[in-house]
Amino acid sequence: MKQPLPPLNPLKAFESAARLLSLTAAAEDLNVSQVAVSRQVKVLEDYLGVALFKRLHRGIELTDEGKELFDGIESAFQDIADAARKVSRRGRRDILSIQSYTTFSQRWLIPRLADFHKRFEATEVRISSSLKPVDFETQNIDAAIRSGFGDWPELHAEKLVDIELIPVCSPEFLENHQISKPEDLQGVTLLHSLARNHDWEGWFNSKKIAFNNHKGIRFDYSSSAYEAASMGMGVALAVKVFVEGMIEKGQLVSPFPESYKPGESYYLVWSNKASPSDALLKFLKWIRETMER
Repeated sequence: MKQPLPPLNPLKAFESAARLLSLTAAAEDLNVSQVAVSRQVKVLEDYLGVALFKRLHRGIELTDEGKELFDGIESAFQDIADAARKVSRRGRRDILSIQSYTTFSQRWLIPRLADFHKRFEATEVRISSSLKPVDFETQNIDAAIRSGFGDWPELHAEKLVDIELIPVCSPEFLENHQISKPEDLQGVTLLHSLARNHDWEGWFNSKKIAFNNHKGIRFDYSSSAYEAASMGMGVALAVKVFVEGMIEKGQLVSPFPESYKPGESYYLVWSNKASPSDALLKFLKWIRETMER
């Protein structure tokens, strides 16, 4: 014959008081009065026929019977809480908040995000854009896309792709200017991104060419420099994966086939104090597979 359960309200009052070893704290935990907790515990003690607490001058202490009961029900209450949490999430979409650079979002991530939502209908990705590093302590962000060398001690970093830079301009600009060798870029308008302010200097240094920085136009974001290049305003130094689509459509051309690698990469990062969710791991796998394609 199945053993009947003890009265559940008194059992919950006991569990809270035993876990916190305080009737006052248990009252706050359950949002009731201390008198109500004491009354519920007394009901359970009368039901079981044993004392569960020793009432001390400055608090309470579990009796041997109280310890045995608490050991038996502690995991059961946690199992109930876990089961309720799972049921409450059933039918809801997982929300994944990602912070990314403006250009990464505009030129790569957002145009492909429909594919992710199609493949993972239960997960909704929300994108915010910023040049500032994410603060996982104060921002409600699950992960961020950062560029660098992956050496952030407070972050877990998963490498996505190496940064390759190529000069790009409009086909008309290339036709109207004598650009056949890297040195020729010394005499044309260069389009700079303040977000990647040292890229042109690094490119010229890699070619062992003097860097003439006075002739150029500067933009807040790399995506603006790419648009200006497509309109014939000059030559931009672009992250290759961001302009491949524009090159395929004929909006941009690259005067030189070889790319310049500054040594940085793009990473998906999250706090090393938190474990990645299933949704975040799916997003990481998807973005890697998409980049490989």
